[in-house]
Order: sequence, then structure tokens, then C-alpha cells
Amino acid sequence: MATRSAPTERQKRLGAELRRMRLAAGATTEYAAGLLGIDRTRLSNMESGIRPFSAERVRTLACNYACADERYVEALASMADEKARGWWEHYRGTLPTGLLDIAELEWHAARVRTAQVMHVPGLLQTEEYARAVFAAVLPALTRLEVELRVDHRMKRQQVFERAEPLPYVAYVHEAALRMPYGGAEATRRQLEHLAAQSERETIDVRVIPTSVGGFPGAGHALLYADGIVPQLDTVQLDSAHGPEFTGAEAQLTKYRAHLDWMDDAALSPAASRDLVRTVAREL
Repeated sequence: MATRSAPTERQKRLGAELRRMRLAAGATTEYAAGLLGIDRTRLSNMESGIRPFSAERVRTLACNYACADERYVEALASMADEKARGWWEHYRGTLPTGLLDIAELEWHAARVRTAQVMHVPGLLQTEEYARAVFAAVLPALTRLEVELRVDHRMKRQQVFERAEPLPYVAYVHEAALRMPYGGAEATRRQLEHLAAQSERETIDVRVIPTSVGGFPGAGHALLYADGIVPQLDTVQLDSAHGPEFTGAEAQLTKYRAHLDWMDDAALSPAASRDLVRTVAREL
């Protein structure tokens, strides 16, 4: 199988999970490579995502690692068996790979929860508002770069239009509602759209009012994607140099606690929708 010069986050995650499984079993790279009839360098490349695994090899390793969690093993085998190119691959070479990795993460997630402090979540943005968000990036993007990002962001929203829409919970701080990206009129239209989207069966918008005061992770944009099985949950954080991804259990536990706190602190979906509409009228 061909090597990959730049594996995706999902491909790297598959390799990392199999490495984690090997280490938990106390197996060496030499032992695992021998099971597959390959050399240890090739196995190391597979565990780093540079070379692909087949579903058959995933099951072979899991069996010899004595992994008894069948759902977990089959979830990994399913990841290895993916052959179709996602719609996001159309943008490879024209957008940063991190943006494509976010789209792939959302597409395969069983549920997504997000927390936003500075602006409305990307999956709920209007084209006009998204354009204003990208226009505020430093260093400044060219017009073409902005339009490519806007187009990609709009296409990400198709997770809500497929046969099984993505379950989505957005925790949005009241401050984000009042940030006038694109001016008052553009923000008003964005908030009206946000309120309308929050009425959909699979979308919950929960506003954290300013009266709550400080909260954990203040200032951090956070996306928590539930995997098919809990072991494949992933956190994505925004940073000045691009998105960061982690599946480390300690980090997952921390950010689950953050989201649980927000769930307790946020207004109900109905009260959140009322506040969104109130802020829209005040603009």
C-alpha cells in the first residue's frame, strides 16, 4: 500500500489507537510486525498514519493483542476500510489541512458539542457572517482565501441535511451574540438564523448569560466530537496557528467536565432562543 506524505487526523488517530492497543498488551513492534509479515519500520509508519491499515490487519492485531471490546475493534476496522473520498478532499491543496480535518471529524461524529465565546459556531453561521469572521483574521487573508473558507464552511453544514442529521449542541456565550461581525444588520440576520436553526430537532443552542460570570476554559473555542465508541471521542481546540486535536483520555475528561459545567450554567433551549432574539432586536 502507498505511503502518505500528509496523513489526515483521522488516519493518524487510527494508527495511534492501534499503537495504544499494542502497548496495553505489552507487545513489541517486532512481535506485531511479525504477525503481519512486515518489518518493524513499516509497522511504525502504519502506527503513525503514514501507511494505511486494512480492516483485516486491524482485526488480526486486535485478536493477538487480546482486545475483547468488539465494538471498539469493529469501529477501528471500519475506519481502516474507508475508501471513499469525502467532499472536503476537494479543498486539499487550497485550504489548510486542519480545516479539512475538522470537516472530516464532524462528518464521522456520532454527536458534536461546541463552546464559543467570540462568535456564533461555524456550523450555524450565515455566509455573510462567516465572511466577516474570516475578514478579521490576521495576517489578513486575500479575497480568494476568504471565499474558499466561506464556501468550505457552508458545505460543512450539510451534516444537518443528510438522512441522519448530526446531533449538535452549541454552548454560546452571550458576549458572542453581541459581537457585531459585519455590522449590526449582518449580525441581526445571523442571530435570526441562529434562533431558527435552534428550533430544529437535532440542534440545541444553549446561551451562557453574562450574569454567570467567569467559567472554565474562558476564551477557548472548543469542539467535542463523540466517536462511534467512547474510545474514539476527539477534542478540537482553536489556536492562533490552527486547529489542535487530541484523543488523550485526560484531556477528554477535562473538556467533558467543561461542557458539563456549561450545560448546568446555560439557559434552557427555549430561554436561549428568547435571549438570541432579544439581542437581535437590540442591535
